[in-house]
Amino acid sequence: MKITPQCVVALTWTLKDTLGDVLDELDEPIEFLLGGDDLLAKVEEALQGHEAGDKLELHLEPENAFGDYDESLVFLEPRKVFPAELEEGMTFDGAALPQGVSGTAPHQHIYTVTEIYPDHVVLDGNHPLAGIAIRLGLKVESVREASEDEIGQGSLGTGFFKLEPLTPGSGTLH
Repeated sequence: MKITPQCVVALTWTLKDTLGDVLDELDEPIEFLLGGDDLLAKVEEALQGHEAGDKLELHLEPENAFGDYDESLVFLEPRKVFPAELEEGMTFDGAALPQGVSGTAPHQHIYTVTEIYPDHVVLDGNHPLAGIAIRLGLKVESVREASEDEIGQGSLGTGFFKLEPLTPGSGTLH
């Protein structure tokens, strides 16, 4: 079966920066809904017409990947409003930031704790790969028709290309 809009594709990949450093590897296939919210538009576009076994090499500039880095999404907040077990790399949903945060951070972002000081915490609302051009080596492992339920949901719930709140110590991108 060839890849078309509104189908489910299982992918493996290697994600690298432009210097060739590996940023993420996915060895076990994960299913994504094409025509939904699971994949970046340029990735979906490149996959069209391919089938199981095909390999693709994509180069994505920041505007086609995770966006340009936006300095206005970096906030310095009081340390005392965060839990004692706070660690760098922890994430917070913007709509559920601790009480006492300044309130200027847009609620639709996920914020990553990037630095912790005795009196302040740095929160960054950018995707960790924002501002980075990436090379994505994809392998199509399988293709199947999407069910009506999957199409109706618009996603298989795979959050790789959308930043989701992570549990402490979970540093993976998928």
